[in-house]
Amino acid sequence: MKDGTDLPENTRFDLQVIASWIDPGSRVLDLGCGNGDLLFFLKQRKGVRGTGIELSEDKTAKCIERGLTVLQGDFQEEVHDYPDLSFDYVVLSQTLQQILAPQELIPELLRIGRRVIVSFPNFGHWLIRMQILFTGHAPITDQLPYEWYDTPNIRVITIKDFKRFLKRTGIRLVREVAINTHHHDSQGHIVRRLTNLRATYGIMMLERTT
Repeated sequence: MKDGTDLPENTRFDLQVIASWIDPGSRVLDLGCGNGDLLFFLKQRKGVRGTGIELSEDKTAKCIERGLTVLQGDFQEEVHDYPDLSFDYVVLSQTLQQILAPQELIPELLRIGRRVIVSFPNFGHWLIRMQILFTGHAPITDQLPYEWYDTPNIRVITIKDFKRFLKRTGIRLVREVAINTHHHDSQGHIVRRLTNLRATYGIMMLERTT
């Protein structure tokens, strides 16, 4: 990615974008942080004070082995324990579609963080539309690679729907980008036109209105 970050080449493309948005020295909370790739880079290269919450015990252990501060647990419950404005950025990457009550979680994240960065698969992508139209089956793509009966995803989100949600809830959209990339691919490109049709993922930075 040509935006000033130098994450490892195998780092997921949406995380490359997110890393470029975070200011050096910030306080960062990464929800569902996996093996801690984003936190590790931000700590090493941008001097952030980073914390993660990860459900998987194995992944949490790997994060701790890397010297990261990561709590093992369900972040949908754990975030309620943080005081107001504990972080400069709260990151929720490729997990929004698995959240039980996003209309409750996102305002809570904006309570504990000055800004929230989310990335999510775009259900409005043309390939998904074509699969539904021509096969009549629930779509399976690189971004949504599950059958209907074994998917961890409980939400279908389009870029247009999420932006409408922000307007209805009075949440300010500070920054946005649409990207075309595969599920965990390190390569991709930014989509600038017809984003709801052509982008596989949306990435947005949110802020509370005062």
